[in-house]
Amino acid sequence: MGELTFTYGTMAAGKSTLALQLCWQLRQTRSDVALWTFGDRSDAGMVTSRIGIEAHADAIVPGEDLTVHIRRLLDEGDNILVIDEAQFASVEQVDQLAELVDEHGLDVHAFGLSADFLLNVFPGSARLFAIADRAQELPLATTCWCGQKGRCNARVINGAITREGSQFLTGDVSHGVIHYQVLCRKHYRLGQLGPEGDEA
Repeated sequence: MGELTFTYGTMAAGKSTLALQLCWQLRQTRSDVALWTFGDRSDAGMVTSRIGIEAHADAIVPGEDLTVHIRRLLDEGDNILVIDEAQFASVEQVDQLAELVDEHGLDVHAFGLSADFLLNVFPGSARLFAIADRAQELPLATTCWCGQKGRCNARVINGAITREGSQFLTGDVSHGVIHYQVLCRKHYRLGQLGPEGDEA
């Protein structure tokens, strides 16, 4: 009997790193482990981590029917599927993954964000929370500049927090025209990006 699990956290909390580590460890002793991504920051069939590790992965288009991909998994004899950026999966895709677990006994380990930059839960994440056999927050928490636990992924454009825009925009936690900064709930609410009182 397979299991569907969802491991979630904020940006820069190590989700991709953990997905890559799990995949690597499993592949040390078995050859039936597949790796998927629903939208890595590299935009090119890879799962990449900010600490510098990466691996080739099947790039899955959010919203597409997974039937062909699932058939390939079964034909190749895979029994474990590791997925990064699972928040971008559609509700229908998550349901297909659950069916893969229930009907074929595969273990599916999904990693992703829970909420977007407006603090709205991604539809794919909401579905995983609802139907996964196990959902767990990543134990390594990202902290806000103030030292409190970071819970909010703020989207920063030209040095200011934006509170509008598309939910689906891949990016990195870095300094640039568009980047993300993890903040505690208070400083996200205040729009304060640092101790100098910068507000957006």
